Amino acid sequence: MPSQTMPRSAARERKGRYILIACPWTPKGGGMFKVADYLIQAQAFSTPVEAAELRPLDTRGGANALYSFWVLTTALAGLVRGRLNGRLAGVHVNMAERLSLFRKAAVVITSRALGVPVVLHLHAAQLHHFYHTLPRPLQALTRWVFSLPASCVVLGTAARRFVTEDLRVPASRVEIVINGVPEPTHARRKVVTNAVQRVLFLGNLSERKGVSDLLQALALPGFDRFRLEVSLAGGGDLEAYRAKARQLGVEGFVRFEGWSDQQQVARLMARADVLVLPSYDEGLPLVILEALANGVAVVCSPVGEIPSVLTDGVNACFVAPGDVAGIAAGLQRVLQQPGFRELLERNGRALYEQHFSLTRFFASVARIHQRHFGISGHPSVGSVATQEGSP
Repeated sequence: MPSQTMPRSAARERKGRYILIACPWTPKGGGMFKVADYLIQAQAFSTPVEAAELRPLDTRGGANALYSFWVLTTALAGLVRGRLNGRLAGVHVNMAERLSLFRKAAVVITSRALGVPVVLHLHAAQLHHFYHTLPRPLQALTRWVFSLPASCVVLGTAARRFVTEDLRVPASRVEIVINGVPEPTHARRKVVTNAVQRVLFLGNLSERKGVSDLLQALALPGFDRFRLEVSLAGGGDLEAYRAKARQLGVEGFVRFEGWSDQQQVARLMARADVLVLPSYDEGLPLVILEALANGVAVVCSPVGEIPSVLTDGVNACFVAPGDVAGIAAGLQRVLQQPGFRELLERNGRALYEQHFSLTRFFASVARIHQRHFGISGHPSVGSVATQEGSP
C-alpha cells in the first residue's frame, strides 16, 4: 500500500494549503507512482505542519481502462473543490506516454482553466516515439498542452531536447531534475566466499526491457549455474517467460518473483550481487538508483538518460541492447571479477550519496514548487540546498 510507513503525527489533516501530485496512485503505477510516493514519504518524515501538504491525486486507479475514466472524473472534481475552497496551491502533474498523455492533459487543461498553476513532470521513456505516431491535430494538441504549465520538469538532456525542439517549449521553462530514492531499509548481504551469486532484474517483464535477451544470455556457456540464482521481479506475461526459460534450459536457476511491493523489492535488493537491466528504451529508471543506494553493481544498457549519469567501467557495466553475447559477457565479468564488482559497488554508492538521495530530490522539487506555487512542501528549502549543493 502507498506510504505505509507514514508516522501518525504526519498523517493528520493539515488545515493550510496543499499541492496535488497527479499520478496513478497504485503501487502498480510503476515509476511515476514510486516518484510521487517517495516525495510524500519524505514529506511525512521531514515537514512540519506549517508547510504545504503534498497530496496524491489518483488519475488512473488500479482497475481497467474504462474504470480509469471514472477515477479521472473524480480527480478533476477534486481540482474544482480545491480551487473553490482556496487551499489548492498548485498541481504537480506526472506524465508518461500513451493514455497517460491524454489523462494528464485533461488535468493540465482543467487546472489552468481554474487558474491553478501547474508543474508538468515528464517521466516517459517513449513519448518521443509515441508523439511522432500521432496525427497532426493530436500533435498540435500535445504541443498546446505542454505550453500551459509554468514549468516542465524532465529527467535529463535527451528529454529536454525533445521538449524544446519537438514540443516547442521555451528552454527557460524546462528544468532538469534527477529523481532520488530513499536510503536502504534492509542490511546489505555479507560477502561469503563461494556463496550463491544473485542477479536481480526488476521491472515489467517485456521485450522493451530486454527480458528475452537476458534469458538467452543466461543460456550461454560461462556461467557457474550451481552458484547462480537469477530473480526476475515484476509483472507482465510471466507464463510466457517461464516457458521461454524452460525452452532455454535455464529454469533451474531462474526464479520469477512476480510483482513485488516496496518491502519485497528492498529485501531482494539487499541480497543481490548484480542488478541487470538490458532495456531498449528507458528514461532514468528508479531501480538503477535504488541499486546504487544499496551498493549493488549495475549491468545495464546505455539508453535514455542513463549514459548522462552513469559511466561505463566506473559505476556501471554497459551492455548494448539486443546484444545477447554482450549481456552474458557483462554479467560474467561482474560476477567473476570480485575486484571489478566491488569497484562498481563502491563508486555507485558514492554517486548515490552525491546526486540521488531522496533529501536532494525533495529539496529540488520543493524549490520548483516555491517558485511557481508560492509555497512548497518544505519550509527550509534554502538550508537543504546549502547542505546538498545545487541540483
